[in-house]
Amino acid sequence: MVIVTTIRRDVLTLPAAELGPDNPLPPLRPLDEAHRVEDRDRADLPRDMVRQIGHEPLRSLLPVRVRDGYGRVREPRTVDALVIENGRLRATVLPGLGGRVVSLVQLPSGRELLYRNPVFQPANFALNGAWYSGGIEWNIGATGHTPLSCAPLHAARVPAPDGGQMLRLWEWERLRDLPFQVDLWLPDGSDFLYVGVRIRNPHERPAPAYWWSNIAVPEERRVLAPAEEAWHFGYERRLRRVPVPSYDGIDRTYPLNSPYAADHFYEVPDGRRRWIAALDADGHGLVQTSTDVLRGRKLFVWGSGPGGRRWQEWLTEPGTAGYCEIQAGLARTQVEHVRLEAESEVSWLEAYGPIDAPPQGEWPSVLRTAEERLEAALPRADVDAAYAAWKPYADTEPGERLATGSGWGALEVLRGDLKLPGTPFDEATLGDAQAPWLELLSSGSLPEPRRVRPPGETLVAPHWRDMLETAPATPLTEYHLGVAQWHAGDRAQAVRSWERALGLAPSLWPLLRCLAVADQESGHHERAADRYADAFDDLCRERRDDGDLWTAATAALGREALEALLRVRRTAQASAVWERLLPAVRARGRFRLLEAELLLAQGRREAARAVFDDGFEVADLREGAETIGRLWARLSDEPLPARHDFRMRPDTL
Repeated sequence: MVIVTTIRRDVLTLPAAELGPDNPLPPLRPLDEAHRVEDRDRADLPRDMVRQIGHEPLRSLLPVRVRDGYGRVREPRTVDALVIENGRLRATVLPGLGGRVVSLVQLPSGRELLYRNPVFQPANFALNGAWYSGGIEWNIGATGHTPLSCAPLHAARVPAPDGGQMLRLWEWERLRDLPFQVDLWLPDGSDFLYVGVRIRNPHERPAPAYWWSNIAVPEERRVLAPAEEAWHFGYERRLRRVPVPSYDGIDRTYPLNSPYAADHFYEVPDGRRRWIAALDADGHGLVQTSTDVLRGRKLFVWGSGPGGRRWQEWLTEPGTAGYCEIQAGLARTQVEHVRLEAESEVSWLEAYGPIDAPPQGEWPSVLRTAEERLEAALPRADVDAAYAAWKPYADTEPGERLATGSGWGALEVLRGDLKLPGTPFDEATLGDAQAPWLELLSSGSLPEPRRVRPPGETLVAPHWRDMLETAPATPLTEYHLGVAQWHAGDRAQAVRSWERALGLAPSLWPLLRCLAVADQESGHHERAADRYADAFDDLCRERRDDGDLWTAATAALGREALEALLRVRRTAQASAVWERLLPAVRARGRFRLLEAELLLAQGRREAARAVFDDGFEVADLREGAETIGRLWARLSDEPLPARHDFRMRPDTL
């Protein structure tokens, strides 16, 4: 019997938290990204690495919005999936959640090759907030987890090089304005999932490019990569060279041996085959390999300490085994970005499949045996040949559409009259979010909103900023122009644009909030508190209903106002903001934490401690954040309760 490769639709049902609405406030400050290298360390790094570390690091999330509307109440929900199967492997992909490969099963043995999270629980790990653990994720944009982690991608069937079918995923990455595609296929009878990836720069200027494929695997493994050295990066933000497999008397290729969360970026020698594997005690596991363009390999571990264990529990259901991540990227480390020349592209091929090799023994011998087993299962030359065969198919126009992404790519294609064979961004995908910008593009002016509501998203690329500068200077145009100018680094002009709009704007709070952020960034915290208080007063007068959009705006502005007022010790005004929040908002963990801080500022220590005793969960607690621990230390001399211990570095640092 001939088993033909198939692609079919499926629906998964699993305990899942709701994503909720996005934060409607423009992110004028980036979220704190833990992966930054201190200047003191750069003198000891290779010159090419230093150059790429300094190559256009991300300084703003704009035009992307923060996704912080999710909670931690999980209920059975359905999730659309696409399944690729060939009788040897079965891959399950979630096109509506970043195109994540959530499962890769070796069918003859029934063995799951990935760490498969049994729940969908967003947490604050992506550059813009919501992210979830498990499977294979495609990280594009900038250092960190992609803003597309919980976003829909376009998906379609495409002919595969072997005559079968491919699943194509594609989208427009908005941080860098770069379209990309991910082609997945299973050749008939193959034990490996092939993945062709292409990032294109259709612009007349170079762009910084970033890519890491992150693969979650069970942590009770030994991780192998062809390297004798690695670059260690911990949450103390130090990048240093260490030997592999052991340093400080600990074999770090066993994830549970590391006490704290850390990255190990392997220094794979030039000319050596690029691969990484994770093997269980019996020698079974997953291997990932690629063409040489994807040069980097990495191991991420949560560590065996209480903070790492708590994060593992936070991301899934109690009792679920832990995981680590093996990864592959365009650069040696994730603090680097590579230059993608104007009107050019970068592409490569990856392969994922089972491997059997003994994990125990001396490092050189273990590596040699694993490499021999990989070469026997999938010769390096076959990977190069598969890439060459795929390349002509990368431009093939998609067939049956299986999922729909955003309309931002369609807007950019219209604006630039771009030709992007293989990744069509159809005008039919344009929606309400793009409508005012389509009007600006066609008529030269932004339409005035038909009803009172929080402003929509702001486009900040130079070409959109130019259009805003020449459009009629309505209050809404001045608001968006100020955001675009702020993104460009022209903060003084941004402030002038927002101030000009104040005199005529029917809605003051969006402008006052932007001016408050500008005050904070320039060190004028008292004036920022004044503006935040005025902005919140104006929003409460203007708020039309308790629907998702207005509730999200009230919660987002209320949180920022509370933090600004508490910073300058205005407890009475902070309390007034607190009282006007909806009860459902005050009950959220983030606001319970703020309540404890407010009570402490009022001198009500016992009441603040009672908030901790009652229990709360901050759903959007940031990776590496130590906010809870610092507040607890002001309240008590007792050790931080385990349920609040998310510390990812030694206390001595």
